[in-house]
Amino acid sequence: MKIYDKPANLNGAELKQELASSGIIVDEVYDFGNNTIGLETDDDAAEAIIAAHNGNTIAPQPTISEKLASVGLSIDDLKSALGL
Repeated sequence: MKIYDKPANLNGAELKQELASSGIIVDEVYDFGNNTIGLETDDDAAEAIIAAHNGNTIAPQPTISEKLASVGLSIDDLKSALGL
């Protein structure tokens, strides 16, 4: 595991996508809570990507399917209830 300085606005999911778009695949971003993170990679390019990372701190808007699932429904359930 390689240790890096933690970006100010860390969003692990976004960081994994940014790394993947450069061909660096990681399963997990480990936040050690002491201003460092760890990745299971030996790729030297990861350091520049992490340094440039400015994660989105606003949660993405849920989809209609996700909103329905939060109340125990699916799109098919909704269609059936509406007679469609």
